[in-house]
Amino acid sequence: MHTLFLAPTGFGGGLNSISLGLVRTLEKAGLKVGYFKPISQPFPVDQGRERSCLLVERTLQLEVAEPISLEQAERQLASGDVDLLLEDVVSRFQQASAGKDVVVVEGMVPTRESNYTLRLNSQLAKSLDAEVILVAAQGRDNLQRMAERIEIQAQLFGGIKEPKLLGVILNKAEGEQGLAERLKEFLPALGGKDFRLLGAIPFNAELNALRTRDIAELMGAKVLNAGEAEQRRVTDIVLCARTVPNIVPLLQNGVLVVTPGDRDDVILAASLASLKGVKLAGLLLTSDFAPDARILDLCQSALDGGLPLLCVASNSYDTATTLHGLNRETPADDIERATRVTEYIAAHLDADYLRGHVSAPRGEMRLSPPAFRYQLVKRAQDANKRIVLPEGSEPRTIRAAAICQERGIARCVLLAKPDEVARVAAEQGVRLPAGLEILDPDSIRSRYVAPMVEMRKSKGLTPEMADEQLKDTVVLGTMMLALDEVDGLVSGAIHTTANTIRPALQLIKTAPGYNLVSSVFFMLLPDQVLVYGDCAVNPNPTATELAEIALQSSESAVALGVHPRVAMISYSTGDSGSGAEVDKVREATRIARERAPGLPIDGPLQYDAASVLSVGKSKAPNSPVAGQATVFIFPDLNTGNTTYKAVQRSASVISVGPMLQGLAKPVNDLSRGALVDDIVFTIALTALQAAALDAQKAKAKGELIDA
Repeated sequence: MHTLFLAPTGFGGGLNSISLGLVRTLEKAGLKVGYFKPISQPFPVDQGRERSCLLVERTLQLEVAEPISLEQAERQLASGDVDLLLEDVVSRFQQASAGKDVVVVEGMVPTRESNYTLRLNSQLAKSLDAEVILVAAQGRDNLQRMAERIEIQAQLFGGIKEPKLLGVILNKAEGEQGLAERLKEFLPALGGKDFRLLGAIPFNAELNALRTRDIAELMGAKVLNAGEAEQRRVTDIVLCARTVPNIVPLLQNGVLVVTPGDRDDVILAASLASLKGVKLAGLLLTSDFAPDARILDLCQSALDGGLPLLCVASNSYDTATTLHGLNRETPADDIERATRVTEYIAAHLDADYLRGHVSAPRGEMRLSPPAFRYQLVKRAQDANKRIVLPEGSEPRTIRAAAICQERGIARCVLLAKPDEVARVAAEQGVRLPAGLEILDPDSIRSRYVAPMVEMRKSKGLTPEMADEQLKDTVVLGTMMLALDEVDGLVSGAIHTTANTIRPALQLIKTAPGYNLVSSVFFMLLPDQVLVYGDCAVNPNPTATELAEIALQSSESAVALGVHPRVAMISYSTGDSGSGAEVDKVREATRIARERAPGLPIDGPLQYDAASVLSVGKSKAPNSPVAGQATVFIFPDLNTGNTTYKAVQRSASVISVGPMLQGLAKPVNDLSRGALVDDIVFTIALTALQAAALDAQKAKAKGELIDA
């Protein structure tokens, strides 16, 4: 599926009109088209739903997902909750995109009150992994100034050469003839294939005309005679301060005549012109002067013929100034105008290119951090797994468990004394939701003694030894997992990694086909999610172990929606270096390729050769991974742990994990500096691992039955 994000380069771009025209163009190509407005931007006079959404629904008969309110968006931006805002956007986008071939996303329009909209548009486009089309209105700018604005805004989306930046649509242009060629003088990139002019829409005053009724509402005018105010449109405004003979030539179709209410001569002249067949937009009387009743009686035939008559309290000059400053965006109920605008813009877009581009397969899509978090939570909610938390009285763990229970991310089980949990929750201001399980370890420990002795009898474990070991809640929780009473375990907020892993290795063992436990972090970079392994468990793996870590990490990537392209990291790329460390990575790559021949994997690769496309093409031109790796396998714990923390702290990147892999059942370790959100996401990861394990078992069972 393609996602096309419309981003304005400045004020007055007519963004919604371009959205309507683009949707119509794509519909004519036979595509299933959706529309999405992430955040509403109501006009001061608007009541109820977002105007852009209403116009799309009424003009194109499309179902439109509700946007986030501007108040909510600004509240979350002000409080630093941008991640939550973007996750909400992704969630709503999923509704809008269901069953569609392409979705047109209408970005935010800059206003003089908000200086954040253009920057937020960049974040929205990245979150939706969208291709971007800039929308520029020429207005009073010359071509050089317009080209400069286009280039400046392009930088927010990676620059003119960014593949996801498709091109620009020029709206309200002075003239279509030769515009592209003239603009190329100042914007040479338009001459290439990667960034192009996708449409030049000439300014059309008739399509910009408000109805007389709209003028009355916007001005707060008193309607003395409605006439044909619903049908007539204001294409020009004439302020009448002249004598009548000099006014007569100005009385034309679509003209709104503005005059003081005591100018009987102008009122009579306008009425006579109306009786002669001139479709004036109306008479707007100013200065709060009521027209003479005798004059109105003489004009009655013109009024009965449809001439609108309005009245305002302001003087003529102020009234004219206000009229010229009115917002001329299409009102939500003006379907006639919206339909004409839609067809007009569609006729001036590069339909052939758009049809060809959108009809072609999109190729691999990047999983953005907000999309990753949304999918993580959504899939965890669907999995409905029971997760045990051995550190049940730890404050962060209690808060995370309450969040997970409240949001349905998992059914959490806290191992702690209920009174202690209640006390800590009260101190932290945490409301414990209904259904959150709290189990007193002392009251349940005895029932796990015999099963544990049976599991460890080859090691000489006695009941007394088992009872003593089960006083450790991590061991107790691991036994619950071993007996399938829970689906996963999360620990580590106050325990070491060894404390978490050791019971799992003793009681749960490694998964079939694997001999070691390793870990991955999901690194939530600004515009994509990368997988780093192993950064927490194995100090100095052998080549065979490193290959196993690579295969485990690729499976974890797939389980969480990241397309795996595995880079085996070293200080050397290809055959350019030698030495024991490089040879180990080279051998690990060979082993991994033998075990998974269909997996895109390459090494040794330096980090920049793996992650930067230009460097990858230079250093490893024939590599299927170089420059576009999504899974990074580090040669040892020293390198992996240092790299993930350097990226996390220096670039302010959120890291989710470590997620343990290679165990027969899901057990995950937390950093002792974990935040509440870290714990929540780790619980969600654990639930997903449990769901994936169930799917594997069901598949194996089905294959066995078929055999």
